[in-house]
Amino acid sequence: METSAILIDSFEDMRKSESYFADENGDEANDLKQENVFKGGWSSAIYIMVSEIAERFALFGISSNLVLYLSNELHESLVHAAETYYSYLGFSAVLPLLGAFIADSYIGRYKAIIYSSFIYILGLIWLTVSVGFVPTTYKRLSFFLSLYVVVLGQAGFRPCIQAFAADQFNEENEKERRAKDSFFNWWFFGIMGGASAAAIIVSYVQEAMNWWIGFCIIAISMILAFFVFLAGTKLYKRPVPGGSPWTSVFQVFVAAARKRHISSTNIIVGHVTIKDEPLGMNSLSHTDQFKFLDKATIIDEIDKSSEVKNPWRLCSVTQVEEVKMLIRVLPVWFSTLMFFVVIVQPASFFVKQSATLNRDIFSITLTPVSFVVSVGLFAIISVPLYDWFFVPLARRITNNPSGITVLQRIGTGLVVSIINMVVAALVEARRLRVAKEHGLADMPKAQVPMTVMWLLPQCILLGVSDIFGVVGTQQFFYDQIPDGMKSIGSAAFLTAMGMGSFLSHVIVSMVAKLYPHWLMDNLNASRLDNFYCLLAWMSLLWLGFFFLASRAYVYKKPAGASATIH
Repeated sequence: METSAILIDSFEDMRKSESYFADENGDEANDLKQENVFKGGWSSAIYIMVSEIAERFALFGISSNLVLYLSNELHESLVHAAETYYSYLGFSAVLPLLGAFIADSYIGRYKAIIYSSFIYILGLIWLTVSVGFVPTTYKRLSFFLSLYVVVLGQAGFRPCIQAFAADQFNEENEKERRAKDSFFNWWFFGIMGGASAAAIIVSYVQEAMNWWIGFCIIAISMILAFFVFLAGTKLYKRPVPGGSPWTSVFQVFVAAARKRHISSTNIIVGHVTIKDEPLGMNSLSHTDQFKFLDKATIIDEIDKSSEVKNPWRLCSVTQVEEVKMLIRVLPVWFSTLMFFVVIVQPASFFVKQSATLNRDIFSITLTPVSFVVSVGLFAIISVPLYDWFFVPLARRITNNPSGITVLQRIGTGLVVSIINMVVAALVEARRLRVAKEHGLADMPKAQVPMTVMWLLPQCILLGVSDIFGVVGTQQFFYDQIPDGMKSIGSAAFLTAMGMGSFLSHVIVSMVAKLYPHWLMDNLNASRLDNFYCLLAWMSLLWLGFFFLASRAYVYKKPAGASATIH
């Protein structure tokens, strides 16, 4: 005899008198619409954005000059300095998964930002002291210890700050939903502005004055970020943490496994309300992918006879759909890794390239780092062009409110990044040819008679790939992650960057062993062009992965909406 079964529909609509958000005292608001009059929107998000601009100044002040500091001051080889740089980027991007989990599960994003800011500032002060005042014998140890205290502070700050800013917009309001789409573009505009300012100011101070003064400016910037964030406290919407989001994920897998032998031929759709789910979680409609998980929503005879629902046997449609969302994003996440390998190149090999070229522009000698700021500057210029011109034009063609889908945006960024590596390889081949023609191949410190403006095309292309790929990836992982995991969504973006950095480390290490003449301390005798070609071919392979993942992807489907497959 077949077991009778019922498919649970999504939990009941949220009571209109209750809200997912808490006021500044942490109490739930009684009316979300009334609260939105006074809290949220651009009026609160602007404080968070300014805070992030100052933090990004600090972040890029470190990362943009790290390779030069390691090679010039700590006397590390080019390969070792690049590996250290990639490891730093990797840890600073992977550890936010832990910070995001703690924020979403226990303390909330607001408190996570406050606590992590203290650690961040402490690490930067220690870093400044290590560079300027610690004796040479202990300088290396002190520098790396303080650097990873900074990484620990970033682990809580970085995944929460953007998600917290996006929390300020109400997705149920059409006007605010469009404002949030625009917000991701202007957020990128702000952080690239902070990064560009750091590349110009900090690099100049560290080269013209002293390294420790540059790091002192970085610490002051983070202190400023902290106080700006505090200034907007009374305006913030503060989501209430709903407990560990992973518990619900495990419950779905366990419930589906326990009912794996139940026949689904007699399933009928019912409307069973599950009241113990977190308030503010938007209900999701059923989708046909990963049908084996749907068995977690079946009521069998054991469930029917039980007075109390066992969450490890019975789950709602929304719970199951949230797990499906997590499974869907994994292939997309994987397919973006080579993109992040490409975008970390400016602060490593692009900088070393520019150091060998003529950097005199209009009687001004640029620092090696400051020229690479053109990546950020062009990205900054691209943001208003994208938001004010590209989106309205594309909207007329596609009827998509965002102009193009978020996966189309990411895919465009991936394609441009491949073109960028091809252009970089061609420019580097010319630089090597000029160096050889002038007998400079064996002179590592000689300046090649070639203007640094030859690097401008690859910097511009990288800026274009950023506005499509980076912003698109940020928005994708925020929008397509369950409501209770928004910080983890931001961390997923950072983790993709981190794994891209670790992958860069692996690639550089393997190339150094298999083809040691490609990456030597003497860049004029190296074959960096071959390295760039390798990255282009690998990026093309990953683009194929992305195409397959995006073709099969089903977008998030709120209750009452139809699924979209790109």
